[in-house]
Amino acid sequence: MTDLLHSALHSATSLSGLASQGNSGTETPAVPYSRPTTPGASPTVPIQIGFVGLGAIGGVMAKNLANYRATHSHNAAPILVWNRTAAKADALLKELGANKIRVTNSLEQIATECDVIITALANDEVVREIYEKFVATLKHTPPARHKIFVETSTIYPTFAGELDSLVSSIPHCHLVASPVFGTPAVAAGAQLIIVMSGDYRSKKEVAYMLVPAVGRKVIDLGGNIEKAPTFKLIGNSMILGTLEIFAESYTLAEKSGIPAQEVHKLVKEIFPAPGLMRYSERMSTNNFDAKTGFSINGGIKDASHIRRLTAVHNSPMPAIDIAHQHLITARAIHTGQVQAGKEAVDVLDWSGIVAGARVAAGLDPFESGNVGVVQED
Repeated sequence: MTDLLHSALHSATSLSGLASQGNSGTETPAVPYSRPTTPGASPTVPIQIGFVGLGAIGGVMAKNLANYRATHSHNAAPILVWNRTAAKADALLKELGANKIRVTNSLEQIATECDVIITALANDEVVREIYEKFVATLKHTPPARHKIFVETSTIYPTFAGELDSLVSSIPHCHLVASPVFGTPAVAAGAQLIIVMSGDYRSKKEVAYMLVPAVGRKVIDLGGNIEKAPTFKLIGNSMILGTLEIFAESYTLAEKSGIPAQEVHKLVKEIFPAPGLMRYSERMSTNNFDAKTGFSINGGIKDASHIRRLTAVHNSPMPAIDIAHQHLITARAIHTGQVQAGKEAVDVLDWSGIVAGARVAAGLDPFESGNVGVVQED
């Protein structure tokens, strides 16, 4: 990587990118790499970051990154953002101001102007479309200095390998696979867990850019680009499997006359993870609006990826098979209700998986009250 980019990226970081050490001084640092070197004076041209995809997580990441750089990085350039729905980008500009955000409707401008390009997109098909446009642009206008592409979406591992080949076909370009763990609320607090695999020097630069601006910790999975996406699917299998158990348990509670709020209290005691508690709360209150959550389409996509991975590695996950079917059942019911004009929620959160367990038990899918006959001793 050029001295200019190394120096610019270094100037965008602060000592707070390191995890605070415990009294013993043995805790794992938040960034598992040494800090990038500072070869010479500060560059006259600041690093330009591009951000593509302003969804429930991506929009919060872009906002946090822009705010952090404005207060911690000398002479930081506004982040250049692109979103398929322009209104989201315009709203972010209105909220943060032109000193932190610039908006473009051109992916070509992102590709040519930006040194680091972060993508947070819905699925593999959209990721492929965007990256093919990036590469087509850069083949026509080859970069004069290094560029780092940071793909944070949840994609299938071998597809990450395809993207890596695509990006590396352009001189001076590297890809870092960097999926993240966390709900929108976790993202808002800059507490995401960031997983990375790919080119070592690129990971080092990006890690100090993202921690603590958008996340609290980086987990390094090495140089094989496919490892971070694999790890992300493994993590999501844990979350999805837990959602399935929650769904079944809430359904059993309703059938046996146990109030949902009591089940949620228990969840908070024995599963005190912010994300899991949030999904439990959604099930207990029948709040399945994905505007501040994770869409059921994304859940079905992830479940499909996980099941494909289990088949490749001969490692069955029957809980995920059941969860996948319950997600599809919930989506089918929701789609029918929307078409009939009976559903107020436009996009269903994947905690709506509980509908699959509820209908199997003869209950209402989304409006269950968890009210039953309390059995006295």
